[in-house]
Amino acid sequence: MPFDPSLRTKPATSNATEPLKESPSQTAGPYVHIGCVPQAIGLDNAPKQLASNADVPPGESIVIQGRVLDGEGALAKDVMIESWQIDGQWHRAICDLETGQFRLETSRPQATAPATPSVQIWIVARGINIGLSTRIYFDDEENSEDPILALVPDDRRNTLIAKGNNGEYQIDIRLQGDDETVFFDA
Repeated sequence: MPFDPSLRTKPATSNATEPLKESPSQTAGPYVHIGCVPQAIGLDNAPKQLASNADVPPGESIVIQGRVLDGEGALAKDVMIESWQIDGQWHRAICDLETGQFRLETSRPQATAPATPSVQIWIVARGINIGLSTRIYFDDEENSEDPILALVPDDRRNTLIAKGNNGEYQIDIRLQGDDETVFFDA
């Protein structure tokens, strides 16, 4: 229920004499999967499903899967990936604690001119102070005119493009080092 300001009996006040300062960021770990996607590890204590805002909507269903790798190329397993699309749907996935694989089941994103279809990704994990924002584009789309992708140097665009066929796409997200995924300030 939204707040109704007419119900306030006194004016809003604060005892702060100076503007509040921003507090430092905290990492999401070490148990990000327990707090953000408890159903994925068999916990049934959340009042509602925390892994998605809806079932996969009508349209072409796709799967985006891959791994998250640290700067040494090792699997980062305690990771949550949240995907967002232009239509407001979102989904969360965690990296499997044994294989390091993540799997997002969603619908194929729609193009909104001049942008080509893409999924916005937010990554949180142990050791990452501020969530990382990136995008996933698809190799079977015409991406050359996308205004955001055009900001990325040609030799780095491959870090944002998932490869696939038959509705299943593969992409690895590299947190740093050689072939680091392009991340955006959001």
